[in-house]
Amino acid sequence: MLLAPAEFRHPQAQRQVWLGDAVVAYALHRARRRSIGFTVGADGLSVRAPVWVTPTAVDAAVQQKADWILRKLREARERQLRTETQRLVWANGATLPYLGKPLQLLLDPAHRFEGQGAALCVHGSDDAATNASADAPPAMPTLRLALAHSASPEQIRDAVQAWLMRTARQHFTERLEHFAPLLGVRWTSLRLSSAQTRWGSARVDGAIRLNWRLLHFRPAIIDYVVAHELAHLRVMDHSPKFWDTVATVVPDHRTLRQQMRTEPAPGWD
Repeated sequence: MLLAPAEFRHPQAQRQVWLGDAVVAYALHRARRRSIGFTVGADGLSVRAPVWVTPTAVDAAVQQKADWILRKLREARERQLRTETQRLVWANGATLPYLGKPLQLLLDPAHRFEGQGAALCVHGSDDAATNASADAPPAMPTLRLALAHSASPEQIRDAVQAWLMRTARQHFTERLEHFAPLLGVRWTSLRLSSAQTRWGSARVDGAIRLNWRLLHFRPAIIDYVVAHELAHLRVMDHSPKFWDTVATVVPDHRTLRQQMRTEPAPGWD
């Protein structure tokens, strides 16, 4: 039986080539630059080329990078599949990763939690903490939400997101204040991002943007992203000098970066 060829199609594709036994349809962008650049993301392959390079020459350049492009496309597809299988469920008793560990959602309409709408209970519910024996393993941390048991999935999701964003701002600020002096830089502002594929960015004026969904990862990975963006205030590229700067505060940054790729955060609707 003949198998259908693998297909990787960018939603804005204008060109299509065969790379080995795979069909790759890519988005071509014209730019004022001297060379052809390749980017592989969740949508597929994007190619940026000078205006004077013919489409046939661009196709030839894609062919020359075939091995790298196919490897990156397959890795991106695998990450997307893992993300889809980890998609969150918004219901009483469901769990989500928080700082790299499971966090259970519990609806608690009897409390308002000082007007915040949610509260983190590190040792589980009050009753569980009181009745647990000394030899019993610690209960799973819970996020208690001030919602009725009839709350819709959308209401639960919005309440969790609001709590995560408040917590993210506090956590990120603490880590920025920790790493900035070590790197000899000064950050000026923090904004939270909801981007699907980008975890952070930095501007030369000291403005930092970090994705609040980073709270799904364990603290060491969050530290890597924070240090990465602060290091850009010294080196605004990804040259060897930049990575040497990151390594002064996060020596294992390569391992942490790889873990982010192989263990993605769950998807949000």
